[in-house]
Formats: sequence, structure tokens, C-alpha cells
Amino acid sequence: MRALPIVVAVLLLVVPVAGTTSPAFGSDSTAIAEVPGSIPVDAADPIEPPRLPNDPSQVDEPNLTFRTLSAPAGADSRVASAPRGANLGPALSFSVADAEAAVETAAVVDRIESAETNAERRRLILAALDRVERGEERLHGRQSDAFRAHASGNLSDREFLNELVRISAIAEEYDRRLEEIDALAEATDGFSSPTRLDELQVAIQVYEGPVRDLALATASGEVSAAEIHIESTPNSVTLATIVDGQYVRETFRNDRWDRGGGPISNDAAIEVTSESYPETAALRAPDAFGVGSVQRITVPHEYGILRTFVSGGTREVFVEHQRIDLDAFPDAERVSETGDGFTVTVDRSYVGGPVTVTVLDEETGEPEPDVTVTKSVGDSDSRAIGTTNDDGVVRTLSPAGSYRITVVDEPRVVVVDGLGPIPTPRPVDEG
Repeated sequence: MRALPIVVAVLLLVVPVAGTTSPAFGSDSTAIAEVPGSIPVDAADPIEPPRLPNDPSQVDEPNLTFRTLSAPAGADSRVASAPRGANLGPALSFSVADAEAAVETAAVVDRIESAETNAERRRLILAALDRVERGEERLHGRQSDAFRAHASGNLSDREFLNELVRISAIAEEYDRRLEEIDALAEATDGFSSPTRLDELQVAIQVYEGPVRDLALATASGEVSAAEIHIESTPNSVTLATIVDGQYVRETFRNDRWDRGGGPISNDAAIEVTSESYPETAALRAPDAFGVGSVQRITVPHEYGILRTFVSGGTREVFVEHQRIDLDAFPDAERVSETGDGFTVTVDRSYVGGPVTVTVLDEETGEPEPDVTVTKSVGDSDSRAIGTTNDDGVVRTLSPAGSYRITVVDEPRVVVVDGLGPIPTPRPVDEG
């Protein structure tokens, strides 16, 4: 690693590693369009927005499904499940990237504020926007290279995830820099924020994501270790995990993003999302943010939140972020096995989706806590996924192939064999 400037080394001591709340789920600026009846997302609590009494669900809950973007149908993808825990090396490299970008932001602000004339100030603001625009192009190229390298087997799961987190950390700092530039532009006489600033801010946010945030938090030791599902193709990535009682997922599809495409309106982007995810959009009216060729759509609902980014050129969702409460997760099929005094139920899901294992006493039906549960994928050895909680429940993520769940409480053993993923409930336009 190259030597750090003194000011960056100092920042590493005083600037905390980026937290687990991504601006992609929490920050909005003034260019927000709300449709009638919609509820704004509170940046402080975006996951569980209040439910209005006069806003009943329009969906038949027993038939509820949460469609989700995934790798292109029929694509030859690389699928892995990577444990993620505290690791000083990656955490330090993420801090360095974040600190270096923060130093550049501070320098940009200082140059603009030191301008002696309004003309010079406007020139510096536009130059700063140009630099962020070029930075976004580099992020896109860097991420696309990472997609291809991992899909071809030339990049390990850990290094791939680390690279995505580094890209996200830089994107978050660009996002903060654009907020600073916006404020400086508004404070400049005879000048206002260029329209491309809002467009650029949304384009920057596509490189952030809730699973990347969690990966950063685990590497820095802020949260406990987690299992992360990774699925890549040369043009896409899907990441998924389970945290705090929610299933968290993000997907990025380069093949559905026309970077040179034309503009798309708030209403058109809302329509694209609503038609692609009709069951989710029926739960709560979507909100739109953005101008130009990329729109960000948010659907906060009683079970979690859906966020999409829509391309004006393709009129398709190319980035999806989702959080879904596990207690309400509908896209599962149940398999049960009884023996040795246990009743074991496995609610299996699609590739990368949550698998819930419930262990009950065969006679009383009461939960069996502190029972070890293992998972074996294909012909591989069994690995412990954890012990059951007070409700007799433990969760993991579904692999792409066949797998086996084993419940062990010596000398009692129950095996649920022949399991496999169910079909992924894709957006309507991919169905």
C-alpha cells in the first residue's frame, strides 16, 4: 500500500468508518416528487414507516409475493456464500479510501469559498461537478471490471466483496461532496445548482447498497459476523444477507442500464417500478427522486422497503435494494421431518433467499432452543449455521443447488434431505 499523506493519516484517527446506514436508503434532497397518498421516508427510520389507518393494503396478504431482481435468466452465474467478520486489513483500506475522498472534498470546498469573485466561484463549482462526473465514470468502469473478474473466477469472493465496499465508500463521499457543492451554489449570487447535479447525485447512489454497508460494518467490527450470498455474472451482481430480523438484498444489472439513454420523468419511473413489482407497489404509493436519465423510486411498506433505480434509456429497473421482515417473508415452501423427538420444519426459498429452520418438540410442539443446526451443500461437508433461538428458529441463505439440513442434539439427529431452491419471483418484465 502506498504511503499516506500526513493529513489522511490524521483523518484515519478522527474520522469514523462509514456507518451502516446508506444514503441510498436514507438521504433525500429537494428534488422529490410524491404521488398523492404517498408517505415520505423518514431518513432516521426508513425501514418501518408508519401505516396510516386510511391506507389499507390493496393486496390479498395470503397471496403476497416480493418480486426481486436477480442475475439474467439463463446466465452462467458464479454463486457463493461468504462468511463476513471483523478484518482489520480491509477495514483500514476502506477508511483510507473514505478519508482520501474526504480530504479532496474539504479541498474543493475551501477553493470555492476562497474565490474572490462570483465568476471565479461559479467556475470552480462547475469544475468540481466535472471532477465528480469523471469520478463516477471511473467507479462504473471499476465495478464492471470487478463483475467480470469475479464471474470468471479471477477474483475471490472476499476480494470481490472488498472491492464493492471500496467503491461504495468512495460513492458515499462523492454524494456528500455533491451536497456541499449544492449548498455553495445556492449561496452564490446570481447562480443556482445545475440540473445535472441532481442527476449526478442519483447516478452516484447506485454504487451504494445495504449489503455493502453491512459488509463494511462487519469488517470494522461494528456488527457481528454475517453470511453473505454472492451471485455474479459478467454484467451483474446480487448480494444478500440476514440482519436484525430482516432479509436484505441488493442487485445491480449493467445490462439493464443505458448510460447514454434519454431522460425519464418521475411518473414514468414510478410506472415502471409499479408494473415490475405490482404486489409491492400496491402496499404503498411509491416516491420518486431524480431528474434526467436515472430515477430513484422508493416504496416503504409495512413489511420493509423496496428501492429501485430506473434507466431512462431502457425504461427498466437496473438496481434494486430490498429489506423484508423475516417474520412476514412470503416466498417460501415448507418441508417437514419428524424423528428422535423432534419436528423439524424447513421453509426453503429461492437462490440467495432466507431459509428458516424451526425445531419443535415432537410431543408438545414447544420450541427447542439451543439445538445445533448444520447445512451441507451438494457433496460438501456439513457446516454449522447456528443454534436455535428461544423460538426454536435458526436461519441461513439458500444455495443454488441441492442441500441438506441436519438437526443435532446428541444423541438425537434429524436429517432433512433433498432440499433445493424454489423459483425466484422475478419482476413482471422478466417473468
